[in-house]
Amino acid sequence: MSVPSKVWLAARSLLWAVVLPGTMTVYLPWRYFGLGDVTFDFGDPMHLAGGLLVVIGALFLARCIWEFAASGRGTLSPVDPPRELVVSGLYRYVRNPMYLSVGTILLGEVLLTRSTGLLMFAAAGIVIVNLFVIGYEEPYLRRQFGASYERYTTSVRRWVPRF
Repeated sequence: MSVPSKVWLAARSLLWAVVLPGTMTVYLPWRYFGLGDVTFDFGDPMHLAGGLLVVIGALFLARCIWEFAASGRGTLSPVDPPRELVVSGLYRYVRNPMYLSVGTILLGEVLLTRSTGLLMFAAAGIVIVNLFVIGYEEPYLRRQFGASYERYTTSVRRWVPRF
């Protein structure tokens, strides 16, 4: 892949990271669920746990976005997906680490904000994402990658990591 192609892929990856998980984990919680009003308290165990979950989720999300670009030559967006099946990095342990990373961030934000509304938003997100994965993503990946995706699904679970 040429340098201009790599730069263009990095730009697209960054754009989609801001638009998709950025909207779900930063903009909406900040705008509607009180994330912007949080003053981090290092003496509060809920804040420490929440902050840790946000950091872990963000690091895992960044790793997934990197894997999509480096191994899959695509982005996290359904309109600009990887061209190769990504089975490296966190994808060795669970098929949907990116969604789990976003969920981890949201759970951390729930602990930080103590917002019931944000908890319900995250729970609704879990249901919607699961329906999207089962109804659209997995059938698409079966059509796109065929037998290699089938083999992958037999050895790697959808939501619960296998170490």
